[in-house]
Amino acid sequence: MVQNNLKASDFDYNLADDRIAKYPLSNRNESKLLHYQNGDIQSDVFKNLDQHLPDKSLLVFNDTKVLAARLYFKKKTGAKIEIFCLEPHESTAEQALGSTETCTWQCLVGNLKRFKADDILELEIAGTTLRAKWIEKRSNDILVQFDWDYNVDFSSILLEAGEVPLPPYLNRSTEETDIDSYQTVYAKTEGAVAAPTAGLHFLDSQLTDLQSKGHELAYLTLYVGAGTFRPVKAEKLLDHEMHSERIVISYKAIEQLITHHESIVTVGTTSLRSLESLYWLACNMYQKQNDSIRFVGQEDAYQLNQEWTYKEACEYILDYLKTNSLSVIDFHSALFIMPGYQFKSIKAIITNFHQPKSTLLSLVSAWIGDDWRKVYDYAMNNDYRFLSYGDSSLLIR
Repeated sequence: MVQNNLKASDFDYNLADDRIAKYPLSNRNESKLLHYQNGDIQSDVFKNLDQHLPDKSLLVFNDTKVLAARLYFKKKTGAKIEIFCLEPHESTAEQALGSTETCTWQCLVGNLKRFKADDILELEIAGTTLRAKWIEKRSNDILVQFDWDYNVDFSSILLEAGEVPLPPYLNRSTEETDIDSYQTVYAKTEGAVAAPTAGLHFLDSQLTDLQSKGHELAYLTLYVGAGTFRPVKAEKLLDHEMHSERIVISYKAIEQLITHHESIVTVGTTSLRSLESLYWLACNMYQKQNDSIRFVGQEDAYQLNQEWTYKEACEYILDYLKTNSLSVIDFHSALFIMPGYQFKSIKAIITNFHQPKSTLLSLVSAWIGDDWRKVYDYAMNNDYRFLSYGDSSLLIR
């Protein structure tokens, strides 16, 4: 049961700027690995991950790929306008990125006071002129319509003209090396504006080695949004408005989850949030007798009946896909995991060290309780590197 008196300050700690890793290590899997199990802590190197995993684990990865989502325009007056594409408006990422004429995105705009409703910004790129038009100001973003003349898709335009959007706490400009380093080696599905950073530690060779040692790998897609960096500003944790993100899980992956339901290890908080959201989606569809539901609300986990096992919930979704000849379940989730949450899916999580007063730290606290302070104190006292380009932890409860 969630505590009504939880506050953002309950997940605060002192993180000095010099403890934030501004750049990754040259060898990804040489990062430190903190191994936590049943209150005990050990320190190792990430390349030795296999030595600490439960036998025959199913490792679940988020294969989303980070877009070069920042575009820079210059008005005839000389004013510079930055447009940060968050997610497509009323279309999927696949549709918007594959468009060869026009698409509309929910965006953040830098120097917004210089971008007026009747302005059309222009940028010469990829053999065409990219035009950006202000459509509507909303509570958290601006709708911007892009159009261009040449028969080239929007994904190619972003690849040539865009910039990888590094997390704001790195407090530096994007550099050429970030194009590769701020992307997992298994990144496949374009559409995220932030990397699932727990996966940044893996090398292709390590993935192959894990399989040779009896572990299985599964992939899903959660399109990580900028909301993942949004701090909890409300005094009470329950008053924080959780961001919604799109999740796509394949028929094959759900079969793997059913087969290995007792040995699931998620790589990152996004994979964990996806698996837990799948459970609540199944409960929502079944209890409301509405197969068209494609959204998990912020409080669903604290209001819906939860009699099913994780295996049973996955079987329900699999049956639905089979009956309707579908290859994936595609939905959105605003699930907020906080202390008191009852986890359904996992045995362990691999995750980096998160910002103070963040929903991600709330999730870690939900998983290992007040020991999160013990873990973070240990990391701080043993020179671990924090946040996206920092070191990693394996948390087994």
